[in-house]
Amino acid sequence: MAGLSLRCGDCGALLRTVEEAQEHAELTSHSDFSESTEAVLSLVCTTCRKPCRSKTETDLHTKRTGHADFADKTLEAAKPIDLVAAERPSINSVENAIVGSAAASGSEPSEEMVIPEVDKKLLEELESMGFSTARATRALHFSGNDSVEVAINWVADHEDDPDIDQMPLIPISSKQETSKPSLTTEDVMMKAQELRNELVKEGRRREKDGKRKREGSYGAPSSTYPYPFLLLIVQKVIPFPVPINLGASPRKYRERIRVGKELLAAKRMEEENERKRIIELRKAEKEEEKRARDKIRQRLEEDKAERRRKLGLPPEDAGSTKPPPPPVEEKKSALPIKPVTKVERMRDCLRALKQNHKEDDAKVKRAFQTLLTYVGNVARNPDEEKFRKIRQNNPTFQDRVGSLHGGVEFLELCGFEQVEGGEFLFLPRDKVDIVVLNSAGSELNSAITNPFFGVL
Repeated sequence: MAGLSLRCGDCGALLRTVEEAQEHAELTSHSDFSESTEAVLSLVCTTCRKPCRSKTETDLHTKRTGHADFADKTLEAAKPIDLVAAERPSINSVENAIVGSAAASGSEPSEEMVIPEVDKKLLEELESMGFSTARATRALHFSGNDSVEVAINWVADHEDDPDIDQMPLIPISSKQETSKPSLTTEDVMMKAQELRNELVKEGRRREKDGKRKREGSYGAPSSTYPYPFLLLIVQKVIPFPVPINLGASPRKYRERIRVGKELLAAKRMEEENERKRIIELRKAEKEEEKRARDKIRQRLEEDKAERRRKLGLPPEDAGSTKPPPPPVEEKKSALPIKPVTKVERMRDCLRALKQNHKEDDAKVKRAFQTLLTYVGNVARNPDEEKFRKIRQNNPTFQDRVGSLHGGVEFLELCGFEQVEGGEFLFLPRDKVDIVVLNSAGSELNSAITNPFFGVL
């Protein structure tokens, strides 16, 4: 199958003609080109008829205009590529032609061909869409400088013209503009030299400042120069790096935005889970306080009835007494943070420890803090064996936890086992459950900070 395009081996860009490949090589310094059977995409917007050559261009066009329907005319526009490049005029040949014609006539050329004047703003807008300067100028000139849409429609209708990428030239007499002073041959040569020097200085300055990767084409002919056709010729002779592959930047920006959104969503989910966990803990503390108040109220009623019995007074009328509040049914948490059954057993164990030693609050509080230290060390360092092994006959352990009823039972609920004839309490590494340890730590914190914990 004949080749339909030329592929750049350095950046992967597909080019329609050898001329485009030469311009691409001059602008990017890429030199590895090969013939490809893959045709350059020709996607035409069905709304405004703007042609796009890649998926990136269609995405940018959709983002800018909102047009999302494109017609694929790749097969219609595909044709074998001509590997013979047309000879491009050099600056010396153009200058010699100008000098020769001036010398032959003995005066300035009578019918000098110049580039037509077009709307500068419309030209810049077409260049920002990806059109070359020559194609944009030709479209604006032949469409009457009306609007960007009209120029795009003209390009779509004349895309197969052989001279679509050539700069249009018209006689100077046909230009509709104010008269300008004519230039002699020496003036033209001087202007060309000045423009050449300015371009060299501009290229060196941009290279020194490190602005090679700046988006946009700063090497295109500037409309501020009075003779842009000379600037085009000089640019072919003295090229400097111009970033023209704008498709990669939006893709990188979209990837960064997507990763940022994912990280933000994960952070919000983590914050939401933490908020729910805190709400569950506060709810459990409130329920514990409510149960403690109910028990105190019940004990007061019993003491009151006992005093009336001792004084020989009749019991209070059952109708006058307020009915006891209905038992509060505990709702299980929907979050998989702590197993409810084991947590209840831990709470009962701590409540029994406080009730059995309620005459010494300082000793009970010290026992709770010691248990919290054991549990926290294992939760933070599950791989350290020294935190998972406790000698039961240690004087400090016996004084703070071992001698109190319920201390060893609480550690066994956390996963500790008695080994070596009961000399040690050991928590195997494969039985370390971080969720259970976190639940135990929450219960110990509640027992330490809640003044109503285990009152009855």
